[in-house]
Amino acid sequence: MNQKFILALDQGTTSSRALIFDHRGRVVAKAQQEFPQHFPQPGWVEHDPADLWETTRRTALAAVAEAHLTGANLAALGLTNQRETTLLWERATGRPLHRAIVWQDRRTAALCAKLKKRGLEPLCREKTGLLLDPYFSGTKLAWLLDHLPGARRRAARGELAFGTVDTWLLWQLTAGKVHATDVSNASRTLLLNLRTGDWDADLLKILRIPREVLPAVRSSSEIYGHVETIPALDGVPIAGIAGDQQAALFGQACFRPGHAKNTYGTGCFLLLHTGQKPVVSKHQLLTTVAWRLGPSAPLEYALEGSVFIGGAVVQWLRDGLGLIAASADIEPLAARVPDNGGVFFVPAFTGLGAPHWDASARGAIVGLTRGTTAAHVARAALESIAYQSADLLAAMQADSKIKLRELRVDGGATVNTALMQFQADLLRVPVIRPRVTETTALGAAYLAGLAVGFWKNRAEIAAQWTESRRFRPAPNRAAMKKLQSTWHRAVDRAKDWAQ
Repeated sequence: MNQKFILALDQGTTSSRALIFDHRGRVVAKAQQEFPQHFPQPGWVEHDPADLWETTRRTALAAVAEAHLTGANLAALGLTNQRETTLLWERATGRPLHRAIVWQDRRTAALCAKLKKRGLEPLCREKTGLLLDPYFSGTKLAWLLDHLPGARRRAARGELAFGTVDTWLLWQLTAGKVHATDVSNASRTLLLNLRTGDWDADLLKILRIPREVLPAVRSSSEIYGHVETIPALDGVPIAGIAGDQQAALFGQACFRPGHAKNTYGTGCFLLLHTGQKPVVSKHQLLTTVAWRLGPSAPLEYALEGSVFIGGAVVQWLRDGLGLIAASADIEPLAARVPDNGGVFFVPAFTGLGAPHWDASARGAIVGLTRGTTAAHVARAALESIAYQSADLLAAMQADSKIKLRELRVDGGATVNTALMQFQADLLRVPVIRPRVTETTALGAAYLAGLAVGFWKNRAEIAAQWTESRRFRPAPNRAAMKKLQSTWHRAVDRAKDWAQ
């Protein structure tokens, strides 16, 4: 098995990627292809299901070709995907009935408001760990069944199949022989009972969704089927599936309660492993299934929080203000000053997420004086990413009663050493950047490899995880506490702004 490789397919919101990993978890080859986004109405976001499949197929072939491999060289294939995006298709033909409704889509806001008015959110929170929000798949599926002629009747007769992107790709790869999802993706639908790991009858009744349309819920690491529709990969076992953020948690070897990772991208996704019992948040964080490693293994859980505007604040300084010419210019500009000069930047361009959840908040820059320069604004913008992540982690530790030991980080903004050091100073724990930063695809590869014996166990995987750099907190606790206190004052001024 050591002479073989694992293929990971990472189907994201704007592009599909394929990466091949060797037994030491190193990237051997990779390919990427973007696809069109569709915006039929304000607040609506759609993808063509054919684009999701075709770009996945092409990148898989391109990566295998780049590595000069064939299907015979692959021990297994793992899938990871944009979560919550919703598809509906005919079982007999595989024909989609509608474009995929993307996780960003807000068309079901009125339905969510109606369910809240009926007092159903506490029940949904208790059963699913999620908020009643258009973000999740359940109301998207209900919308499709309501708006496509005859869809609800056809679904009840077993003629239609629902799936998130993992389910759609699994169906395509196996020529329609396997209609399944894994527990991590299922836990993002508003339809899964967190404790049983299966679809919940009460939730299906509330959204009027027939069980016949749903995929089987399986573990995150097992053989689901074999590739049948890509001749060059014929017979390769499909053996690992996880939603992108859970896959990144696994790729960072965050296997024990108290292990956490933060992905710094356009926004920030922070997950904390909480063990084998779901923690229902009192701070409006999301409770999610992290994974289940095999059909008879226990469910493992995580708390999740999202920062809406992370690296996007740097893009705004570049494109909106013209303060920098390229995103990479932010670090040297911010380094021109020794501190933020009393300037705090709250990038609530689209409201504030957890733990504040204030949709009416708006962006604010406070503390400006005649001495303020572009460098101070740049530094305050970078610091805002760390402040928001620190707020999330504080809420997570309060909910879970688990003390953070360290924070493992990935994503584009982790190249910014000043930001990573400031994050460590705020959190008072080490912030660790790994040597392999392709953590989402790596997590899918690990899940697939475990199922076929390519890797023996989690201990072997954890031993492969190596750090590139460790940022240790500086001995300036009092200064950090004062900065955080002032940050919270700035956040209060940004809240409840839009009428």
